[in-house]
Amino acid sequence: MKHLTEYRDPELAKKVLHEIEKITTKPWKIMEICGGQTHSLVKNGILTVLPKNITMLHGPGCPVCVTPLHLIDKAIYLAVEKKVILCSFGDMLRVPGSKKSLLEAKAEGADVRILYSPTEAVNIAKENPDKEVVFFAVGFETTAPANALSVLHAEKLGLKNYSILNSHVLVPPAISALMEDPESTIDGFLAAGHVCSIMGYWEYYPLVEKYKIPIVVTGFEPLDILQGIYATVKQLEEGRAEVDNQYARMVKEEGNTSAQGIINQVYEVSDQMWRGIGTIPESGLVLRKEYENYDANLKFKIDIEKAPENAECIAGSIMKGIKKPYECVHFGKMCNPQNPLGAPMVSSEGACAAYYNFSKFKEIV
Repeated sequence: MKHLTEYRDPELAKKVLHEIEKITTKPWKIMEICGGQTHSLVKNGILTVLPKNITMLHGPGCPVCVTPLHLIDKAIYLAVEKKVILCSFGDMLRVPGSKKSLLEAKAEGADVRILYSPTEAVNIAKENPDKEVVFFAVGFETTAPANALSVLHAEKLGLKNYSILNSHVLVPPAISALMEDPESTIDGFLAAGHVCSIMGYWEYYPLVEKYKIPIVVTGFEPLDILQGIYATVKQLEEGRAEVDNQYARMVKEEGNTSAQGIINQVYEVSDQMWRGIGTIPESGLVLRKEYENYDANLKFKIDIEKAPENAECIAGSIMKGIKKPYECVHFGKMCNPQNPLGAPMVSSEGACAAYYNFSKFKEIV
């Protein structure tokens, strides 16, 4: 296939669906890691046409959704109390902190700016030498190179007024945590194609060997998703557990080694708190000591009280594949995009947002 439209062709989709139906003889539960894949599943109606024996579980691959509540409170603290220019991707603005969101802080007068690239934040720091500029650096391995480059760029320019509030998480340790969870019922995974375009898929071989589960690297268009499901089911039905690459047009086994080099230059691996899930060992990236001057946590000596998670929100269970959004008693009622209880309702990669915006969720039950 050479053109994007081919990956959205209904007739080709029907053919792949027919092949999935032909080989499916047992019930299987497959988790798509990435929130972008979740949105594709829901928006394109794929959940309603899959064989009844196949259940798709929605994973924790929404970086905004797993950003700790305490970190959002820190971002708000910096914008409101420290009067920094707080720069962020737009997804973060409506995510509720313990008392308010960044959008509410902005409405109250804080200088919160929506950007599309961290290098824009570096330029803002250069243009405002009398102001501190903090970029809210959130994401999986996909955005880590750009955020690392912003630090290197600021260093090259000799900027002293730029720093990042960092929350980077890693996919392979999350897969391990999901498989170790006693409530896990996952039979196989669709891995996130954009993450693998950076990191490759060599990190998945030990996971496949340890947990005896297929992991199929998959893209985001309807045909990508269906082909990924087919490849996963085929392995399961044949009793195999291997790493497969459906997204070969974009992903190589070794990944983008230049991007990996930039990540490794600026970051090192650490334990990381995932909102709604808890701390996962060695699942995060933090700035190396030689770049600690660009760490907003250290620069501003942030020490604010940790607030508890909203007990009414079941985002953790949803992101672990234990619950579906419509199984939350508050879904679409007390929790909606105008009044979210948790990040999955307002993030562009959140499962709850996908179900709320694109599906007649009662038909999927």
